[in-house]
Amino acid sequence: MKKLKPLLTFVFVSFLWIFGTNYLIEEFVSPSYYNLFNHGKEAFYVVVTGFFFFFYVMKSDELDTAKEEEKRLSTLINSMVDFVNFKDGDGRWIEANTFGLKLFQLENVDYRGKKDSELAEYTEFYGDALRYCEISDEETWQKGVISRIEEEVLIPDGSTKTFDTLKVPLFHPDGGRKGLVVIGRDITDQKHVKNLLEESEQRYKSLFEYNPDIVYMIDIDGIITNLNPQYENITGFSVEETIGQHIKDILPRRSRTEISSIISSVISEKQPKTFELEVTNKAGNKIVLNCASVPMIINGKIAGIVGYAKDITQIRETEERLRRTEKLSVVGELSASVAHEIRNPLTSLKGFVQLLKMEDEKHQSYYQIMLDELNRINHIVGELLLLAKPQRLQYTKADIQTILYDVISLLKTEASLHNIQIDFEFLDKKLEIECEPNQLKQLFINLIKNAIEASSSGDTVLISIELTNEESVVVKVKDNGCGISDEFLKRLGEPFYSSKEKGTGLGLTVSFKIVQSHNGDIRFNSLANQGTEVLVELPMSNSHKRGKDR
Repeated sequence: MKKLKPLLTFVFVSFLWIFGTNYLIEEFVSPSYYNLFNHGKEAFYVVVTGFFFFFYVMKSDELDTAKEEEKRLSTLINSMVDFVNFKDGDGRWIEANTFGLKLFQLENVDYRGKKDSELAEYTEFYGDALRYCEISDEETWQKGVISRIEEEVLIPDGSTKTFDTLKVPLFHPDGGRKGLVVIGRDITDQKHVKNLLEESEQRYKSLFEYNPDIVYMIDIDGIITNLNPQYENITGFSVEETIGQHIKDILPRRSRTEISSIISSVISEKQPKTFELEVTNKAGNKIVLNCASVPMIINGKIAGIVGYAKDITQIRETEERLRRTEKLSVVGELSASVAHEIRNPLTSLKGFVQLLKMEDEKHQSYYQIMLDELNRINHIVGELLLLAKPQRLQYTKADIQTILYDVISLLKTEASLHNIQIDFEFLDKKLEIECEPNQLKQLFINLIKNAIEASSSGDTVLISIELTNEESVVVKVKDNGCGISDEFLKRLGEPFYSSKEKGTGLGLTVSFKIVQSHNGDIRFNSLANQGTEVLVELPMSNSHKRGKDR
């Protein structure tokens, strides 16, 4: 009917024009001008109708083009996997794509011209969501700028979809509301992948930052690219000052060639390597690290090395103490088997030498030498028996400073013979500890005697004592003598290992055993030709050790 209306209008107007103009010409135009006016009005009719026909054709083409563009736009937005919605300035729906209609269960609803709150009545499940859309639309209008938010949409199956929603407000030149474009993209999968990636990064971060061992990363050029906080806790060096350095710059010279070879092997062979590394921490103490380096492969190509370094210093120290204990055990067994066999003939020899000395005036010097050597043998046997025989220690309360006074008094004469002075820095109070006084005397005699023998004429041996806390005391014996080389320092306390020409090494072995039996600790600080400092730390109380065989 709409298409026939223009045609009927044209026919009616045409008839009206023909009969009307004919009537007017016949009534008011003279016969001489009749033909002129008659042809003129026909020509005018042809021109006017031709113009209207041309206008109609042009408008029809424009309308067809517009319809074609609308069809293309509709096809485009309906093919999109995003929610697309066009609204007018009052928030009424103009156009929505198929995805959006299905999402809100509005496929069979005449949505055009309706607001979100009105459409909410057609879908009970998404009613609240549509009402909220109207509120968020109003917020976008108030701001007057493009807004972007993430919205959670509940799905009937109980799951939730996340939409990245973009709202674009459109305004007339006078500032009035023209329309609103809403585009919502389903980013549920991307969000899930992002969350998995974040969880993976958090797990990696936890493994990296809270690992009890050092975790390090090195690129293929040997540059340190990352370190976890445990590096600073173990070595004392800060992470910031170490990252960016070449691995060679932080390694001791003796290990650089070996470690460089290991790193090259890991990169070339793409196989993990384990090794031990001895380094010096910031405080100057040596620490032992058990390192495991593995290739870091990204996209099939090796990008560097990641590794772990475990501090095994205490383990190695414990192993060394066990090794020393085993040696002492072996020495003890050896001593038990030979000491008594030596002492019996030794007694006979000593007796006969003394008898000959009394009867032979001529060779007194020879007999004295023989007696001195026999006494030395007897002293060594005594030390062997001390190592071999289990000792039942009877702890008593004794002032350690008094013990040191007694030892110093005993050794002062010997020190004077070598022109060596002994200085004792004491405290103005009693320092009573639970100990076996005779054994401590033997300990300090050995240590101070060694200091005297290592010193030169005119030197001073300094002895001091300090209370580190309420639980232990530290006795220091320091000399400025010949010192101890690194090689000898490592083997101190080993039986039958001595730097003295006639030494047996049993003196320090006995000293170590005495300190161990008192649950203490002994340390040596020394450099060749720069003197030696011995620190003996003893607990104030040994009540839990009392009565036990040592």
